[in-house]
Amino acid sequence: MSEAQQADWPDRLFDVLKQAVVRQVGYVPDAGHARLIERCQADPAIRDVVLTTEEEGIALAAGAWLGGQRSVLLMQSSGVGNCINMLSLIKTCRFPLLTLVTMRGEWAEFNPWQVPMGSIVEPVLRLCDVHVYRAEAADEVADTVAAAADLAFSGELAVAVLLSQRLIGRKVWVR
Repeated sequence: MSEAQQADWPDRLFDVLKQAVVRQVGYVPDAGHARLIERCQADPAIRDVVLTTEEEGIALAAGAWLGGQRSVLLMQSSGVGNCINMLSLIKTCRFPLLTLVTMRGEWAEFNPWQVPMGSIVEPVLRLCDVHVYRAEAADEVADTVAAAADLAFSGELAVAVLLSQRLIGRKVWVR
């Protein structure tokens, strides 16, 4: 895969969301999702919603589904911990949740505060009955998210795609 193809995975991911007819995107601003957020903001068919905290995205997804629309929740792995109580809403009310989680606390992490939650994201989500897929490389992202969207929206299930820290790139601390 060329360097350009490595860098354009957020654009291919946006195309997958468009094909899945996603109309609402909730997010807490995150550098790992920056390009995808820009694409969603620029598309008049998608309503982008800046959240004050990630668990609001669970309620957004419920409201979108009840209103006949599909949504996606974008967050960083540290935000998964904020969603634990709200994830019970999905199981109880049986509506789909598609969430894309940029991972922290993994490869080349500079911030030790990110490591504890980053190391338990997958088992925590599984304990909350969320199906978990993982993309490690740029060429896996589009197919993985397409499969996750199919499962979430066709099966009315909660599905998370973890986007590895190696994929999103090294974060650099600037003082």
